[in-house]
Amino acid sequence: MNRGNLSRRGFLGRSLAALTVAGLPAWYGRDLLAAAEDKAGDAKDRIVMGAIGIGSPQSRGRAIAHDALGAKRGATYVAVCDVDARHRDKAVEDMKKNKQEVKAYHDFRELLDRKDIEAVTIATPDHWHALVAVDALRKGKHVYCEKPLTLTIAESKLVARVAKETGKTFQVGSQQRSDDRFRLACELVRNGRVGKVVRVETRIGGIDPKKTGPFAKAPVPEGLDWDFWQGPTPAVDYIPERCHYEFRWWYEYSGGKMTDWGAHHNDIAQWGLGRDGTGPVAVEGAGVADKRPDCYNVHSSFKVDYTYADGTKLVCSDGQLADAPDPKSSVAGKGRDGKERREEHGNGILFVGDGGKWVFVNRGTITASDPKLIEEPLPKDATRLYTSRNHMANFLECTRTGKPTICPADVGHRSVTVCHLGVIALRTGKKLHWDPVKEQFDDAAANKMLRREMRAPWKLEEGGTK
Repeated sequence: MNRGNLSRRGFLGRSLAALTVAGLPAWYGRDLLAAAEDKAGDAKDRIVMGAIGIGSPQSRGRAIAHDALGAKRGATYVAVCDVDARHRDKAVEDMKKNKQEVKAYHDFRELLDRKDIEAVTIATPDHWHALVAVDALRKGKHVYCEKPLTLTIAESKLVARVAKETGKTFQVGSQQRSDDRFRLACELVRNGRVGKVVRVETRIGGIDPKKTGPFAKAPVPEGLDWDFWQGPTPAVDYIPERCHYEFRWWYEYSGGKMTDWGAHHNDIAQWGLGRDGTGPVAVEGAGVADKRPDCYNVHSSFKVDYTYADGTKLVCSDGQLADAPDPKSSVAGKGRDGKERREEHGNGILFVGDGGKWVFVNRGTITASDPKLIEEPLPKDATRLYTSRNHMANFLECTRTGKPTICPADVGHRSVTVCHLGVIALRTGKKLHWDPVKEQFDDAAANKMLRREMRAPWKLEEGGTK
């Protein structure tokens, strides 16, 4: 009988073809398929979970909860939490459609007090991440926390410490580490395909300076607890553009593109350079920010230059400044047909070696100055990186087995530190020297920006409890 596509050979053939179409070389596809094994568990071994900051149907909170509920992901949600009743009510309704009976909570601490909940997903605004994560860890929960890990360097340092002390599984939502293209790019770089890396460019986009405000104050929508949403940040009048998704563009709650896309791409830069346990030693930046009242106050355009101890440069930019790398610039290279072509480099990461060779990667492609850099297999003794092909599945597997996740809290801390160093350089306008061991600047004013005072009664060292 001809089993056709139902056979293992047919399945592997289709899978390999799909990986090739996705831009991965055949040799790498074979490596991935050889190791392909869903270890996330099944319905017989489900992890009981709660979602904190469940958000709207289009939010990251919903996306990661939906991923955890996949048939083979092995999770059951019993609780959702949000300070916006509209989000809570809709989440309960949608969870029922997924055969999940959940209780809705307004206060995350009440959810965390439940003894039956083993793990939580955190998708609150950035200024809440540390408070919720620390409280969750101290109450014995495993944690999946969206990136950026925290609002400040002091906060991420504490989260990493508490995660280590409690021994609970922690995954930072830097999901590009679970993407085949980014892992391949980092493996190529770590194995010398471009020579000694002299420069990495992370191109993360900016925000339109014509759309930064000012914005009008408005009545607080029914169902939204605006005071609780603000939490440890200074109390201000409600402006719709401060809340929910738009919180990213206010330094009170986040760090703009530097901690949005920067938390993704600078994380990959660190991975590719093999610097997960350290960071740069110097940083300086320039950019443009709107100083008017009631406007987005993060830098809408910027260029930040980092230097590592061995002289390697990291340039993180929006691509709009005159002296910043042009996100639409093209680099010469040869296509698969051997003919010269030019590759458009927009949002993504560019690794450049001392001989001019380069590898570029983003969520749509991986390419190089010469296709052979990618197409020639790595040797058997090559450095190979942690393989995860699904970020949430990796978290659930590690929750069961106790092994480290692909992006644990200590790695997330170092990655978000790079982003916050850039923000501090932009806000001070200074060239700063950073000690990645002591985790301090050579500048007293900059050191004060490593942490922020919290509005009473919130205190981080007490785990976020009143």
